[in-house]
Amino acid sequence: MDATTHHEEHHGPTVKMYFAIFAALSVLTVATVLAAKFDFAPMLGVGLGAFVNNAVALGIACTKASLVILFFMHVKYESKLVGLAVVASVIWLAFLVLITMTDYLTRTSDWHLFVR
Repeated sequence: MDATTHHEEHHGPTVKMYFAIFAALSVLTVATVLAAKFDFAPMLGVGLGAFVNNAVALGIACTKASLVILFFMHVKYESKLVGLAVVASVIWLAFLVLITMTDYLTRTSDWHLFVR
């Protein structure tokens, strides 16, 4: 092989990309702090306001986690099988949280009535 015809593919993020991801994570961290200080309850009511507050916080957190997983853990540059394993892991985690929440939400506070 001739040195002029040999072309190595660059796999993985560049230093410039790392700084861009760092900047995005920094901006999202500031957005997290600002979102924590902002309350939607006066505009939307107590129930819906709390839901929107939690949805905004979770949305920002999921975005930051996605950036870390994709770029710092190099999942974006791995094979599709690795990506499938990550997606399957996230689905499994969501399933476990769902099962835990259904158990928690269906428990009664009248437990002392069932103890003899």
